[in-house]
Amino acid sequence: MQDVADAAGVSVGTVSNVLNHPAKVSPATAERVREAISRLGFVRNDAARSLVSGSTNSVGMVLADIENSLFIDMAHGAQDAARAIGQNLLLANTACDMTLQDDYLDLFDESRVTGVLLAPMQDSSDGIARIRSHGRQVVLLNYAPKPGTCCSVLVNNEHVGYLAARHLIDTGRTRLAYVVAHDDFQPVRDRRRGVRAAVEEAGPGVTLEEIDSVGLTTSHGHVVGQDLARRAPGELPDGLIVVTDELANAIIHELHTVAGIRVPDQVAVVGCENNRGAGTAAVPLTAVDMPGRTMGQEAIRLLMDEVASGAQHRHATVVLEPELIIRASAPS
Repeated sequence: MQDVADAAGVSVGTVSNVLNHPAKVSPATAERVREAISRLGFVRNDAARSLVSGSTNSVGMVLADIENSLFIDMAHGAQDAARAIGQNLLLANTACDMTLQDDYLDLFDESRVTGVLLAPMQDSSDGIARIRSHGRQVVLLNYAPKPGTCCSVLVNNEHVGYLAARHLIDTGRTRLAYVVAHDDFQPVRDRRRGVRAAVEEAGPGVTLEEIDSVGLTTSHGHVVGQDLARRAPGELPDGLIVVTDELANAIIHELHTVAGIRVPDQVAVVGCENNRGAGTAAVPLTAVDMPGRTMGQEAIRLLMDEVASGAQHRHATVVLEPELIIRASAPS
């Protein structure tokens, strides 16, 4: 910075203002400083700056699965909200690996980010407690924390399952099946409760079978679809609730495209995420929409509120409601 100041004929404080508070510097002086920065190839040392200030102008975001468009939408919402207040968003993907998640939490902690947004699939209390003990604020997305742990932004996942099952019941489907895996994932457990509640509410005329898909990827969906296609017509469910859209689209492919089992005439299908591929599949997927962008925006708001309020802060939870989006796989 001293070299830049000498080259531009200004003080180090003026260089600092151009970098951090440009409104305090006249346009002509600012242009002279920027020209010197460009000519000298100066890049400020943000790590050194963070040692002095105790934080950076960055928020770390750790996501469970970047291939799932729900998490992508969360990141977009968080990025928009962060940039609006002069913060940068640093993104990490754990691929549902808890060891990798802990590594990224530690990395962001060591980088002295303003705070961390964490969207896990499993209990992460130990990692949260560790970095919070260092003064780093954390906001959870799509996972309810233990009471008093941190702020959170949730979708009512139980209502996601309920809406999906209720729609099938209301459209006359009586032999339902719920395709699900990873009951150790909190959002998955919550959706299962909602599905069961809707079926119980419907009474004895509606039955529910639960099918373990083992995993949540396209390949697991193909296996489930093939297994269903081998059933006799009377043993086939007439309505499927599928815990993720990726699974749902793979099942539809095996039933409708490969086996000739018509969707929705013979089997109606509802997904639980409304991801980006839901409306463009061969049979557009009816799905429960998860408001990912709003979740990301709300998480930034909660994080910055906590940073600003300091010791006066009280943890808050924002719960967003899902919405059913009706398409061809399960029409009204």
